[in-house]
Amino acid sequence: MEPNQVVFTEPADMADHGADEPSSGSGSPDGEGPDSEDRSSLQQRLAIRELIDTEVSYLHMLRLCASDIKSRLQQLPQGDLDVLFSNMDDIIKVNGRFLHHLQESASEEEQVHLIGNLFLDFQEEFEQVYKVYCVSYDQALLLVETYQKEPELQREIQSIVEAVVPQAGRSGLSFLLVIPLQRITKYPLLLQKILENTLPNAQAYAVLQRAASALRDVNANINEYKMRKEVASKYTRVEQLTLRERLARINTHTLSKKTTRLSQLLKQEAGLVPRTEDKEFEDLEERFQWVSVCVTELKSNVAAYLDHLEAFLHFRPHDYDLDVSEGPVAHYRSLARDLQSEAFLEFKQRLEGLVWQPLCSLGKALAGPQNLIKKRLDKLLDFERVEEKLLEAGSVTYEEEAARHTYQALNALLVAELPQFNQLAMQWLGQLLCTFVALQSDLAKQVLQKAEGSMAQLPHRHLSEPAFRKLVEDTLGQTSAWLHSFQEGFEKVLPPPTVQPLLPGSERQVQALLSKYGPGKLYQVTSNISGSGTLDLTLPRGQIVALLQNKDTKGNSGRWLVDTGGYRGYVPAGKLQLYHIVPNNKEPRGQAGPHVDSQQPTLLPTPAPVPSVPAVTQVVAVYPFVARSHHEVSLQAGQPVTVLEAQDKKGNPEWSLVEFQVYIMSESSVGGAL
Repeated sequence: MEPNQVVFTEPADMADHGADEPSSGSGSPDGEGPDSEDRSSLQQRLAIRELIDTEVSYLHMLRLCASDIKSRLQQLPQGDLDVLFSNMDDIIKVNGRFLHHLQESASEEEQVHLIGNLFLDFQEEFEQVYKVYCVSYDQALLLVETYQKEPELQREIQSIVEAVVPQAGRSGLSFLLVIPLQRITKYPLLLQKILENTLPNAQAYAVLQRAASALRDVNANINEYKMRKEVASKYTRVEQLTLRERLARINTHTLSKKTTRLSQLLKQEAGLVPRTEDKEFEDLEERFQWVSVCVTELKSNVAAYLDHLEAFLHFRPHDYDLDVSEGPVAHYRSLARDLQSEAFLEFKQRLEGLVWQPLCSLGKALAGPQNLIKKRLDKLLDFERVEEKLLEAGSVTYEEEAARHTYQALNALLVAELPQFNQLAMQWLGQLLCTFVALQSDLAKQVLQKAEGSMAQLPHRHLSEPAFRKLVEDTLGQTSAWLHSFQEGFEKVLPPPTVQPLLPGSERQVQALLSKYGPGKLYQVTSNISGSGTLDLTLPRGQIVALLQNKDTKGNSGRWLVDTGGYRGYVPAGKLQLYHIVPNNKEPRGQAGPHVDSQQPTLLPTPAPVPSVPAVTQVVAVYPFVARSHHEVSLQAGQPVTVLEAQDKKGNPEWSLVEFQVYIMSESSVGGAL
């Protein structure tokens, strides 16, 4: 007797009685019918028991992997654990529900029928969870091989696995990781075994047939999906290659492929061969390109917003000393300081973390599908060429058949996954926009909350909203009228340009040029001039010259002919400005001297070797200023003044020493209005 052979025996008395009397069915050809049915029924029960028992053992092993072993492998990075155990938790949930329903049946016939229906019901769920695990299985094996190259780490992992699952042996993690793959491929075999021991006329036979066929389709779809993912991973990798590296990859094979594709494309453009049209894919690609444009535009806008926010945070007017310690200005400085150091800074950090970084990740996620779409076009040209050859010759080479399958895999993958990607990308964009709006709302609430104390001190806080709007409109109208009148006054009174200081010892030269050519012909050099031509002059900054002609002999108005009082030549017109003589209408302070007519531009001799014409600046008051002490002077908007010193005695540049002319000269200090 062979091992594990099932032997049917009868009681002793029935056996003896059967020996004396022939069996009633011995004379018919179907004499073995009842025994065969009993044997099939027993084999069916054993196959069902094997399915249930192995399912219990399989689920127990998965739970050990997902809980005990995974929790003990803390020395591995979380990213490695996610790859190793992939979606094992999802498999446990699906198979747990499957096993629960599998153990619910009561009678034997009911159980067989239930098994077939259960596999049909769980067909889609099995395919979804197991194809994800199968795709990540190769990456998990690569990690296991990496661990084997580190003996100490490998020993730690091996000891953990053997402590939890002793039957794993020396295979370790590899033994555990392959279990889900073995299980999904064994389901069709278990169903086929039950089907073989089920009578063809039984009610459950047809259901079991459909279930076995469905599980074979599940395994075929998983293999197809795995192949598509491998093709996609090959073409989604973005390599940053230099020009030399790209040239190094060019060989006769790649040149031949590119030439053939170009030839196919030119034939299509010329109308010699038809172009393959795929309306479904074209719609998906158009949708994807639209999503890509949205992501790019939003990324550009958020980047500009962050730049403006950064510039705003760098502008800190509240840090300047305004010499005002009380009143609304002090409250504004305190509020602005708090907002920039807390509210706006926190808003910027949240904006970068919750909007900008996810948006950049979404932009990077677009690179993979874009590469696949581009590669699909190349493979489509190969596919069309192979199809033409197949119609003409009836056969293709192995390489051409592989190119044909590559296009079909790429196209099927894009058609299957582009809708999901487009939908997820749009949801991602929507969430980012909602997050941006929420951040703006939080910022507004935070600013209003911090400004509540300062707002309570406003003079018009008790006005209703319509009254406050009217007040603002009236104030803006008055301000607009005032600005208009100021603009008109400013256009009438324009300050003369700044006069460069004279060179030491050039007073006589200026007087000679002035008496010879008059004040309208005198110009001053604004920067050093180095002559490069024969008739070009080399002059220092501050030199006074007289204009002879405003163009050269060729009619070039950019070169002027001037007289320095000793030499004549050409200089660049852009480095000359009209020289203004500032009338000296009063006696020099701190010394007595002869009276000088204000209309006579003769320069007074001074004992100190400094330029006799001081460098002064004339400016116009922007707005009215009321003096608050005898050290200050009141000004009207648009009133011209001459700045004598650009700072006060303490060196504060916010205040200047000025003089202005009405009927008498008055020197005083003014600040802020200039």
